[in-house]
Amino acid sequence: MFLKTHLAITLFFVLLLINSVEDKLVFVLVAVIATYLPDIDSRFSSIGHRKIARVLQWFTKHRGIIHSFSFLLLITLFLVLFFPIISLGFFLGYGLHLLADSFTKDGIRPFYPWKKRIYGRIRTGGRVEIIVLVLFLIVDVGLILARVF
Repeated sequence: MFLKTHLAITLFFVLLLINSVEDKLVFVLVAVIATYLPDIDSRFSSIGHRKIARVLQWFTKHRGIIHSFSFLLLITLFLVLFFPIISLGFFLGYGLHLLADSFTKDGIRPFYPWKKRIYGRIRTGGRVEIIVLVLFLIVDVGLILARVF
């Protein structure tokens, strides 16, 4: 999926959960940043085209270990132990990215190194993804307006 779709989905869940967190700004920032991170292994992504990401790309392939719930759980456990204030936002943003990608035709390997791949029917940039994006944007705007008024 495109980054804008990942961001719209993450924003929806951030808006639903924001009243349940203590440090709202940290929660939002970490969730948004974490939404970008799984695509660091792709040289075509907004984060993966940076030179620093190229080193990582020598060791991984796109939608490999970095696109797995195994990796998400490992990193989240580390954050819970050492940086608990950012762990929920990270888990939410990163996890929603993986979940959304699991509905695409390319899918993900959810429990790396297990080779089983889960995938759906959504083509990245296709009509269904655009519909998903628009629906989430409409609901996001509705949730924001409901909070303001």
